[in-house]
Order: sequence, then structure tokens, then C-alpha cells
Amino acid sequence: MSSMVIEKMGNPAQADNKSFSTVTEMPGGQASAEQLSMLYTRYHFAAAFCRGKEVLEAGCGAGQGLGYLARFAKKVTGVDIDAQNLKAPEAHYRKRENIELHCMDAQKMAFAGETFDVVILFEAIYYLNRPDLFLAECRRVLRKRGILLINTVNPEWQDFNPSPFSTRYFPARELRALLESYGFKVALYGAFPAQGSSVKSKMTSLLKRSARNLGLIPRTMKGKEFLKRIFFGRLAPIPAEVAEDMAEYGRPVPLLPDVAVPQYKILYAVGQKNGEI
Repeated sequence: MSSMVIEKMGNPAQADNKSFSTVTEMPGGQASAEQLSMLYTRYHFAAAFCRGKEVLEAGCGAGQGLGYLARFAKKVTGVDIDAQNLKAPEAHYRKRENIELHCMDAQKMAFAGETFDVVILFEAIYYLNRPDLFLAECRRVLRKRGILLINTVNPEWQDFNPSPFSTRYFPARELRALLESYGFKVALYGAFPAQGSSVKSKMTSLLKRSARNLGLIPRTMKGKEFLKRIFFGRLAPIPAEVAEDMAEYGRPVPLLPDVAVPQYKILYAVGQKNGEI
């Protein structure tokens, strides 16, 4: 079966007067080298867990990682709450036999129990009104010893700036506790050191924090491109599909439990379903 978009009970994002497409990395948008590295790192890291598996990416956005994961996985299903986000992957992957798309709320998914081996949620947990409902759904749709992968911005990073429509960001300790409360055995990782030692990196950090404190950071991905050019210089287009070695891989580093980690911009949680709760 070729990929397709299936509408489920309309578009919940539109019902809430939210257009998540404005805060989503869309193909053709302009990105810094570090932003592309973060995009590539997410899916390169995830690929090791997906070989020969049936994979669900919740909050898949414009779907840049679906094709990359589909090279390793048996099947990849992408869901997103915003139908506008799914237009690009629906067109790009229409002839890919092992990719399927659905417009769906990740907090209430229309899948049978024990359908997937891996569930992925990248850069989206902070948009969920009820992350507890999402985790309950993950336990339901994951098979025995299934894997949950979550990636999120670290709110303990000093340059942290919350995204529009976000509800709550979880620091490392709280992210671990949340997953453990739903019966997952958790390993945490940090990626992308928060600040280099060069004068340029320190000045960039100061400028970004000043812009944040003055309310000068635009609310849309498109609007942020101007500031990115100031902070990072030349930008490059975001691809429709992640490609091998398209950017530098920022290998995630294992974190010690129950400590603050302001030295990393990005957090990864790997949870394994390990019994009933």
C-alpha cells in the first residue's frame, strides 16, 4: 500500500485555532548548520532502534525523518495533529510502500494495542496538553519490550526559549520520572554542548538571551530566519527527507541520573516497556 493521509475526526489543531505548521521545520525553510545537525542527529540516533521494526513517529511534522527511518525499518507510520504539516510528506512519499501517514492526536490514537515495536516523539512533547495520556497510549500500542524515544529541548540550558503553543518543558530528572511512572526503564542522554569556549560563541549566546528577554524572537519558524542569519551567518535549505551524512552527527552522551544538566541543549530519553503498572 502506498502512503496516504487519513483524516481522523477533522483536524484537532484547527479546532484549537492552532497552526503547528508555523512552528514546524518545513522543507525549503532556511536552517543553520547546527539546526541541520540536530535534525540529522535525531534520526541517525533513532535508526539503530528501528532495524526490521514497525515504527510509529508521533508528531512527525513535515516528515523529513520518515524516509530515513524507512530504509532501516520494516514499516514506518507517521502521525501529526496538523493536516497542513502532512501535505509535504504525503506528496514526497506517495510511492514509498512502507510509509503510512495519518492525521491524528498522539494523545488518543486510533491503533490497536501492541501494534508497534518503536514509538518516536521528537521535539513535540512540550506541545502536548496531556503528556500523561500520550505515555498511556505508548504503553498500549507498543509490543512487549517496545522502545519509546523522546527528544526535547533542555529547559535548563541558559539560552532556552520556549516555543509558541508549548505547554510544558521537562528537565532531565522530570522526564525520567515521567517515563518511569508509566513503566518504562529509562536511559537519558544529552546532546549539543550549550556553549563553546570561543569569544564568538559567548557573544552569540549573550545576544540570543538579550533578544529573548526583550521579546524580540519571532513566533514562527519563517520569522526566525532573519535572526539566524545574524547569529549563524549563511543558512541552508531544510530537505524534504533526511539523507545519510547530510550534516554533522552530534552523538548523544549518557547522563547521570537525578542531576541538573544545563551543559546540553538537547535531551534524549530512551524508554523500554518493561512490565505492567
